[in-house]
Amino acid sequence: MPFPITNQVQTAQQTTKHYGITSPISLALPKESDLALTQKLTEALKPFGVFEEELELQRRILVLGKLNTLVKEWIREISESKNIPASLIDNVGGKIFTFGSYRLGVHTKGADIDALCVAPRHVERTDFFSSFYEKLKEQEEVKDLRAVEEAFVPVIKLSFDGIEIDILFARLALQTIPENLDLRDDGLLKNLDIRCIRSLNGCRVTDEILHLVPNIENFRLTLRAIKLWAKRHNIYSNILGFLGGVSWAMLVARTCQLYPNAVASTLVHKFFLVFSKWEWPNPVLLKQPEDCNLNLPVWDPRVTPSDRYHLMPIITPAYPQQNSTYNVSVSTRNIMVEEFKQGLAITDEILQNKADWSKLFEAPNFFQKYKHYIVLLASASTEKQHLEWVGLVESKIRILVGNLEKNEFITLAHVNPQSFPGPKEGSEKEEFSTMWVIGIDFKKMEGSEHLNVDLTFDIQSFTDTVYRQAISSKMFEPDMKITAMHVKRKQLHQLLPDLVILKRRKHSTEGLRAMNESSVDLSLDSDNSMSMPSPTGASSSAAAKSGVSASPHSSTGTTTNSDSQGKADTSGGTAPVGAEGSTAHLVESSSSRNTTNSPPLMGPPVGKRPGSPLQADKDKKIKLEGESTSEVKATVQREGQTSAESEASVEGEVKIETEMTELGTDEKPPAQKMSSAELSDIPLLPANPIPVVKNSIKLRLSR
Repeated sequence: MPFPITNQVQTAQQTTKHYGITSPISLALPKESDLALTQKLTEALKPFGVFEEELELQRRILVLGKLNTLVKEWIREISESKNIPASLIDNVGGKIFTFGSYRLGVHTKGADIDALCVAPRHVERTDFFSSFYEKLKEQEEVKDLRAVEEAFVPVIKLSFDGIEIDILFARLALQTIPENLDLRDDGLLKNLDIRCIRSLNGCRVTDEILHLVPNIENFRLTLRAIKLWAKRHNIYSNILGFLGGVSWAMLVARTCQLYPNAVASTLVHKFFLVFSKWEWPNPVLLKQPEDCNLNLPVWDPRVTPSDRYHLMPIITPAYPQQNSTYNVSVSTRNIMVEEFKQGLAITDEILQNKADWSKLFEAPNFFQKYKHYIVLLASASTEKQHLEWVGLVESKIRILVGNLEKNEFITLAHVNPQSFPGPKEGSEKEEFSTMWVIGIDFKKMEGSEHLNVDLTFDIQSFTDTVYRQAISSKMFEPDMKITAMHVKRKQLHQLLPDLVILKRRKHSTEGLRAMNESSVDLSLDSDNSMSMPSPTGASSSAAAKSGVSASPHSSTGTTTNSDSQGKADTSGGTAPVGAEGSTAHLVESSSSRNTTNSPPLMGPPVGKRPGSPLQADKDKKIKLEGESTSEVKATVQREGQTSAESEASVEGEVKIETEMTELGTDEKPPAQKMSSAELSDIPLLPANPIPVVKNSIKLRLSR
């Protein structure tokens, strides 16, 4: 339900406490016009489903109550089995805490709940993943129960009476768990296992944020608006290098500290004002970091050299302080800063009554913004395998973005956080697939008629990392595949669903609101949420047939190339150069089948980054093994020539050469040079890896 704004002036007058690490920018009280604009903001948010109905809210409270009762019963049973004295068993306690969007009070319709099970010291983590898991399994209301014990933050996932819940576990060094336990107490962290500290972190950060804002209602309404805006503008995803829910909450909280008496309409505008002008990488801090002398690693660039290279640090307020945005890259930061500037321009218009709030929430057309795109496709033969595979691939896409940023010819790599069902290939074998789209800006090279761009190494090192991780974690199955295609803007309609294309063409407010349910997943509120459509197999729709026509909006400006550890070198970026004419081809990585009616594929390859143009690279090509791969190469070359000839009259051309080499099981691919941070927990490929198909994509762009 929307939060009332009636008594906000009176509340604001009571705000005298100093919040944050600096004094406020303004203590101005809201005017009547500010209150009216806030009411209009609330009305503008309603059609997007950001407010939950009272009935649904009560159902969540009921479910959490049942879960809390189950935890107390389970801890009592465990205590009895471990011969804990009866006098302690009666008061042993145990409790479910919530964190994330639900705890902040900004969860949306259908959003999941992040929960933490806190237990006394005699209850082990193994008990949580065994006896408590079994107790949950016995409950009629519990569906889709699964345990992820080996995760960085171990979790049990389930659906309780239709509500998705993620439960973490923390074992405190206490005999009993009192009902009034305050998890913000730093003393609770003493002598804890690192996994328990990580599990506690979510609750501690959320509680600190709520204690560090001047007015919780104003904070909540502002955060709802900013989160919706971020999702609509495709910059809401911690895992892909943008910001997650906690990071957006901290930016809004900092804005509230700087304008403690302002209401939501003013705070949204000030949010864009502050962060469009913020001098990154200066960190955003809600409070002065404190050292509790527990020897836990904290974010401190004075002590930790790698912290100096973080591009957009937003520091959590609870000990141990961490940077919540370590995934941010040069491209994602540039994209977000540009969006902040556009948000400022729009809210300027709104405050001058030249525009409505609906304009702020209009979704830009990502699929018309760039001339060139890389499409990633992750596929598996079963729904269960697909779910695991998609999770792993998505968690590593930021590595590909980083690789592309380091390519000397690329100015910007923009991954769309929304994923899509993969196209149906028409084969008899059922396959589940998910697709991501990355927009690419190429640099314009002075004094050169043609631009030779080789993306082989960039993509191969990414796929190599994913396969290494899959093999080392023993989740890999032979039918798990990653493919990558270069696609021109006008070819996207061949891959994207009809629904997406049709609704992207709508520009009215009504059309944008109508596409809310299909194009923006408002339930993605936690940092570890991933945009994952229902797997598509035999029932998935065919590739879209309709076209799109709109003006492109190119990104420009100075860019910074960073290496895999975050070291930054500034180089001048210019407007992208691209070709609009030729048709790319899709080559299926298989010895038994060639398909040439879609863009070119990248299989799970391993390769060497070339530093010379196409002609020099041809001398280094590995000889093809087997007749079938020779036939594939011949087909690709013939069709590449046909495409180039037929499209020569258009504004430019893209020549694509695809090199395919089958590596035998006794042939080990050369290891790639990757960041130690990425591969520290990934062993080398085993001596007899799976057969790998190597594809090489090289583009020649004419001015």
